Amino acid sequence: MEKVESIKKTNRLTEILSNRKVKYAVGTALLSGFGIAIPRIFHLLAGASAGATFLPMHICVLISALIFGTMSSTIVAGSSIVFSYLLTGMPSLARLPYMLIELAIYGILLSLFNKKFNSYVSLISTMILGRILYAGVLFSAVNILGLSSYGISVMESVKMGIPGIILQLLFVPVLAKIINKGLNLKND
Repeated sequence: MEKVESIKKTNRLTEILSNRKVKYAVGTALLSGFGIAIPRIFHLLAGASAGATFLPMHICVLISALIFGTMSSTIVAGSSIVFSYLLTGMPSLARLPYMLIELAIYGILLSLFNKKFNSYVSLISTMILGRILYAGVLFSAVNILGLSSYGISVMESVKMGIPGIILQLLFVPVLAKIINKGLNLKND
């Protein structure tokens, strides 16, 4: 009798975990956690400039956008940045709102482009348009609102972030495809 109850509980757990909404929630939470851990790993292995060079905070947001869509990628962007700041002090408080806006832009754009194009075209389009929109945000913050840019420059960040952009182009679509196949999901 105990075996039957154990099997029923296991089947119920399997049923719950195979639910689409549960996959989205668990996947979003895991990617948020990785969004905090991956930058720490890069900083430990490659030093203080690893974030600007390899763009590790972008990785989980982009994967989330390809797999789960707009809402998930926005949650991953926000939670990764805020909790990373609270746990590690990075990014700095001055840069936090700018990074939050930047990553949210990338997540939203990639989610939208991915509905119309393949992941590579979507990712390249997101990288280009996202940086243009982000430059507009910086311009508005500095010239219209009178805020400090805290030394943030889109052109400098692109130059410094070329290794990260290359890593994203090589690995993000592949990882998203593998994870998506394993979860048996389709981006909504």
